Amino acid sequence: MQTVYEAAGGAAGLLRLAEAWHERVMADEVVSHAFSHGFHPHHSGRLAAYWGEALGGPAAFTDSYGTESSVVRMHSGNGPHAEMDRRAIACFDQALDDAGLTAEPLRRVLHDYFAWVTTTTMSRYHASADDVPDDLSIPRWSWDGLRR
Repeated sequence: MQTVYEAAGGAAGLLRLAEAWHERVMADEVVSHAFSHGFHPHHSGRLAAYWGEALGGPAAFTDSYGTESSVVRMHSGNGPHAEMDRRAIACFDQALDDAGLTAEPLRRVLHDYFAWVTTTTMSRYHASADDVPDDLSIPRWSWDGLRR
């Protein structure tokens, strides 16, 4: 069976999605605040590599950019941000259209993955980035959801 990564178009498809999502969030008055401190010039490529690894693709993110712990630390210590999360998910859903990833069940699986990672993994350590353990690994997502 094809992986979610493959069905999304592999590295190129996820890069299109990451670029579309980044464009959407930068235009959103609430979500863009998360980027007000600046962002890596290759943010979309790094994001696509992260998503790809989580969705059944190669270990491009951990081989080249960092660990799950480093990603979660970047998203931690900012207090609860449910409205920002909700709007980031809405931007993701719009980016799926922009990137042409509209076929079911792919669209639903990608939405479910992004909503889950946004509201759990990336939102787990509200108080401080110092609370993030050093040994986290990228959660893997399949057609059936989180792989355990």
